[in-house]
Amino acid sequence: MTELTPRQIVAELDKHIIGQGDAKRSVAIALRNRWRWKQLPDDIRKEITPKNIIMIGPTGVGKTEITRRLANLTGAPFIKVEATKYTEVGYYGRDVESIIRDLVEKSINLVRERKRTEVEDEAKKRVEERLLELLLPTPPEVSNEAPPSWPPFEINGSDAVLIDNAGEAESDQESTSPADAEVERAEAEKRHQRTREKFRDMLRSGSLEDRMVELRVEQRTPPVQVFSNMGMDQMDMDVQSMFERIMPREQKSRDVKVSEARQILLEQESEALMDRDAINEEAIALAEETGMIFVDEIDKICTGGDDSGKDVSRQGVQRDLLPIVEGTTIQTRYGQVRTEHMLFIAAGAFHRARPSDLMPELQGRFPIRVELQDLTRDDFLRILTEPASSLTGQYHDLLGTEGIKLRFTTDGIEALADIAYQVNQSTQNIGARRLHTILERLLEDVSFEAPDLKDKKITVDADYVRQNLEEVTQTEDLSKFIL
Repeated sequence: MTELTPRQIVAELDKHIIGQGDAKRSVAIALRNRWRWKQLPDDIRKEITPKNIIMIGPTGVGKTEITRRLANLTGAPFIKVEATKYTEVGYYGRDVESIIRDLVEKSINLVRERKRTEVEDEAKKRVEERLLELLLPTPPEVSNEAPPSWPPFEINGSDAVLIDNAGEAESDQESTSPADAEVERAEAEKRHQRTREKFRDMLRSGSLEDRMVELRVEQRTPPVQVFSNMGMDQMDMDVQSMFERIMPREQKSRDVKVSEARQILLEQESEALMDRDAINEEAIALAEETGMIFVDEIDKICTGGDDSGKDVSRQGVQRDLLPIVEGTTIQTRYGQVRTEHMLFIAAGAFHRARPSDLMPELQGRFPIRVELQDLTRDDFLRILTEPASSLTGQYHDLLGTEGIKLRFTTDGIEALADIAYQVNQSTQNIGARRLHTILERLLEDVSFEAPDLKDKKITVDADYVRQNLEEVTQTEDLSKFIL
């Protein structure tokens, strides 16, 4: 868990998201509370549960982006789900318990990558030894084995050449005593070791990258889909793992280059060095203690009045979501997972519904409510220029691949902000997403003709904006800019 202070967290979020200070403060406090909770004794930690957050605001103002950037800061397992994707248990569709299973899968991947980094050095050492064995097998007189065809090598200049002296070695063995044979074996081992070290140097220098080697790789079994998504989405994975244990693993020989063999062997050795059971245990603990779940579009499962209980995608989903948010135990393929210490962040525009239309019990599980504000003209101006990956910077880099030198002037950016704000006020307000629509239309001709343009310098000033977006500034027909 990160040790960033709330002020530092907000500063990091400010690099990518404009405005919405209240929402940033709330998630920063929630994240810091997770760190504080980790510092407490076990007996006190059991009594403290995270304070879940519900964000209320129109589309395109940063609800999803705040949570996504927050997850990147923490390094904790995080998933974003749409509330409308789930149905009540017993009906066709995914049940809400699959949210926790998906979170555990994310946690498994995080821990696996972390462990892979820890064993990477040892895995690379093993890969080097296996590559040397493929390039230069151990000779029979050293290994006391006599394979039918052993290719002895020697170094000639900077590369390896094959020498056919197997017959000489065989005739010599017949005429030597056991003592002499032992001496010869020791000498052969020394020669082999010297040759091996020369091959090692060549391997490290990259001069053998195009050499072909024969490698045995495991054939991946195609997935076996037994059940459809009828509340049993976990069953097909369990059946698949059962088939993998029962069916013998098939191996196939492939001729690959050393460069490709290195990647295959690195994957094999990394897997061999990692303890799957330990990874599963650590991942479950990580998901239970630091897991974050962002439930978007929660307003779409709100019902009120006579509609209550009629839609399996609404009231039933709320009832199923309630025990998970308040704390329960979910069975996954990796073991049981408890949810009482996971952090839930819900979000919705609440255009037609209100937060009070949620079940009272579910409302009580989201004690922190944050209202996000509509974006103003100044916010649009800042979005175009201030973030680390601003829209103007994205288009500059994108068209730069064609040799186009795109430059936005100050008055051009102000004109874009004015038009975006005007369109949002006159039609449906879709927040910052409006800027994508405006910019895409503005640079449509340049994007199409970029490979053929002779004049590679494009200056986007106020006149250029008004000329290319004339329909918006002179007419009230704004339908082309409505997503």
